[in-house]
Amino acid sequence: MEKKVPKSTRQSSYRIPAIAIVIALAVYGIGALFAYFLSRVMQLSEDVGGAILAIFILLGTFLLYGIKIANQWEKAIVLRLGRFKGLCGPGLFWVTPVVESIANWIDHRVMVTPFSAEKTLTKDTVPVDVDAVLFWMVWDAEKAALEVEDYRTAITWAAQTALREVIGQMYLADILVGRAKMDAELQRIIDERTTPWGVTVQSVEIRDIVIPQDLEDAMSRQAQAERERQARVILGESEKQIAASFAEASQAYINNPTALHLRAMNMLFEGLKEKGALVIVPSSAVDTMNLGGLSGLVSLAKDQQLEGS
Repeated sequence: MEKKVPKSTRQSSYRIPAIAIVIALAVYGIGALFAYFLSRVMQLSEDVGGAILAIFILLGTFLLYGIKIANQWEKAIVLRLGRFKGLCGPGLFWVTPVVESIANWIDHRVMVTPFSAEKTLTKDTVPVDVDAVLFWMVWDAEKAALEVEDYRTAITWAAQTALREVIGQMYLADILVGRAKMDAELQRIIDERTTPWGVTVQSVEIRDIVIPQDLEDAMSRQAQAERERQARVILGESEKQIAASFAEASQAYINNPTALHLRAMNMLFEGLKEKGALVIVPSSAVDTMNLGGLSGLVSLAKDQQLEGS
């Protein structure tokens, strides 16, 4: 089931700035003092004082609902008798009460909208859960207010449907390794849908891709088998290189048996130097290279070394 789309966070059209409240209270106070002055000091009738007070109350209320302030990043959509009058703001501006009204406040900052597609089938029928983030901004406040009822909700739904559409056109492998391509395709589709609303999409970023646990385990085993295969291939290549090196080295001993004997004696000597080492050599090697005498010399050298220490 899809996650619920967040409700619009647009600000109320009837918000009253603090400066308007202060001015209205000041007018009310002046009206009360003026009415008191006329009634008590000028000795006029109370009807006259009440009428003067009513006029000041109407004037204060008129100023209270007529003075508006838009923040630096806002535009106010002003309607006059239901028809679009224009955009106001940022800063201080005037709206004629009763005749004019503010339909909406449009925020021109970059907005961040998270959206997702749950249990969506890829082109190779694999269910995936994808979470993404949409970065967008309003470039035409008039279109955003007049062309769509709630542009925030519309953008979220457009992003979700576009994400499902893109997932259904891609294989799972392409989704896992081609996030940049998927981001670009999503941005193109969503931007085409939101441009008539006066909204432009700056970027789309895929946050997470969740696949079924069984498939994840199978992919892990596949990757492990692939790494093992590569290791065996590398080991085989190493064996081939070692064999080639030995074949090249053997060419030096073909016509030089003395060098071969010296090499064999050196290898045996290196093996006998290790403590507890056991070296088994063919009897023919003992006879031809006098290895028995060499072994005795090595043992004698070890004994002398132990006595000296």
